[in-house]
Amino acid sequence: MALLQISEPGMTTAPHQHRLAAGIDLGTTNSLIATVRSGSADTLADEKGEHLLPSIIHYAENDIVEVGESAKEKALEDPMNTLASVKRLMGRGTEDLTTLGGHLPYDFADTESSVPRIKTRAGEVSAIEASAEILRVLKARAEKTLGDDLSGVVITVPAYFDDAQREATRDAAKLANLNVYRLINEPTAAAIAYGLDQKAEGVIAVYDLGGGTFDVSILRLSKGVFEVLATGGNSALGGDDFDHAIAQWVLEQAQLENTNDQKLLRRALTTAREAKEALTGQEQVKINLGGWEGELSRTTFNQLIDSLVKKTLMACRRSLRDASLEKDQIINVVMVGGSTRVPYVREKVAEFFEKEPLVNIDPDRVVAIGAAQQADVLAGNKPDDEMLLLDVIPLSLGLEMMGGLVEKVISRNTTIPITRAQEFTTFKDGQTALSIHVLQGERETVESNRSLGKFVLRNIPPMVAGAARIKVIFQVDADGLLSVSAEEATTGTKSQIEIKPSYGLTDVEIEGMLRDSIENAKADMEIRSLREQQVEADRSMEALDAAMKQDESTLLSEEERQRLLAARESLAVVRSTSEHSEEIKAAIKAMEKAADFYVERRMNSSVREAMSGHNVDEF
Repeated sequence: MALLQISEPGMTTAPHQHRLAAGIDLGTTNSLIATVRSGSADTLADEKGEHLLPSIIHYAENDIVEVGESAKEKALEDPMNTLASVKRLMGRGTEDLTTLGGHLPYDFADTESSVPRIKTRAGEVSAIEASAEILRVLKARAEKTLGDDLSGVVITVPAYFDDAQREATRDAAKLANLNVYRLINEPTAAAIAYGLDQKAEGVIAVYDLGGGTFDVSILRLSKGVFEVLATGGNSALGGDDFDHAIAQWVLEQAQLENTNDQKLLRRALTTAREAKEALTGQEQVKINLGGWEGELSRTTFNQLIDSLVKKTLMACRRSLRDASLEKDQIINVVMVGGSTRVPYVREKVAEFFEKEPLVNIDPDRVVAIGAAQQADVLAGNKPDDEMLLLDVIPLSLGLEMMGGLVEKVISRNTTIPITRAQEFTTFKDGQTALSIHVLQGERETVESNRSLGKFVLRNIPPMVAGAARIKVIFQVDADGLLSVSAEEATTGTKSQIEIKPSYGLTDVEIEGMLRDSIENAKADMEIRSLREQQVEADRSMEALDAAMKQDESTLLSEEERQRLLAARESLAVVRSTSEHSEEIKAAIKAMEKAADFYVERRMNSSVREAMSGHNVDEF
């Protein structure tokens, strides 16, 4: 007899049903999307059964955008409207094009924007917009396959991605209308896929050999958290180079190495790739090209790629050295990337690390699978005891400095919980208290950021300006509660405040603050530079005033005194009227030059005073 599930009004009739979350591997060559179904994580295929989506975008006629295999087919016939490897441009500025341009044969637009834009039939396109097209296709694949809306995703990024590259990835997801739970490092995702986050603590190596790039990461697992100890690799080395090595060998055997026939060269590469894949499961393969027939053995193939594999192992050796580790301290080696299917690669990696690598999971899919498992946890589909959520800070946290400037202590997108300490000092002689103003935001000046709170550190021993050592500690717990404390080193005097850093800010407001910081970046830096020079001018004038007051004209004639006062007045005028930091900087140098004789005279006076009543031999 079948049982009918009855539920309370408003409650689901399928208690096992969970929120649909997915993991996305947004790759340079290929991208994938995976999700957890019935407790098992797996990648999702398109209507043709293909799991891998080539990370290629073609801008066709009539505003049609093609992504994947169909776009890949257009790469040769319409190269200027077909974008590939755009991941290499993510988070990069126009100033980076000189180093990246050789690998990216696109027609870049002349723009005042700091973000490189590529000319296409559809207009000027950034790497963020191109990546959003890939993400839209993956999102549609998941929702069509599973028949539900995605509640959120985890997207993987290389371990070496900096803050700008990570933020660009988030921006692409936002354009694709995806809710990003978290960005996680690709090697971390691979380790999660193998369940290494649930096992004993130790150090793990992740060997990632894709189609166009190689990366190695050394991770330390401690209490369920992965720490990246070192990364290395080669952004221009991958399985494509294996194909080129085979193709060159085939052309030489067929005595066609000097051919200019582009179709034949493309066929040689296709033949090489098919041979490489066939040699994964057999000892030799027959090859037919341009009327030549022959055989390629696995032994010959190994010889052809030996130097390339050695380059990857050299990068592994460097990463171990950077992490100050020996090979015997690595407890597991995880293989990632389709090119790690090559038996010779696995053999050499096992030989280098002196242990068999983990290869149970499809190396093309392992990163996406790990991301899906993390997304499943973050969506709330796991029991409470498995719900250790490590969130990120949405906006930077910092302190007000002299001149109304902001010093960032914790940058946005830093994973919490986190503790950061920074040392500061006093600005004026005899200063016995310090006002600490905590701010949130990405702008360079106080008035452009959000004030979170203020407190005062009192009972600082009176000292000359710059002598006090005041440590300010920012602590953000797993719930996002910020605690800021300050301590003076010599007396141990302490003071602190607790703040909820994201309280009262909606996602729209956070997005607006980020957008403002990007749009005003250049102006903000100019303002910061101006105010820094204004503070330096104040410091120089106060130092001169204090010195002249202390000496009471004993070291200066009236004429010299008036000359110094005139130089000071010139600086004061420039400081209060100029809006250019370089002008103030020049005025400071002019005053300092005018006072050089006075500084030397004071120094000599101090030395004579210290030597009074003593013999040189005593020293």
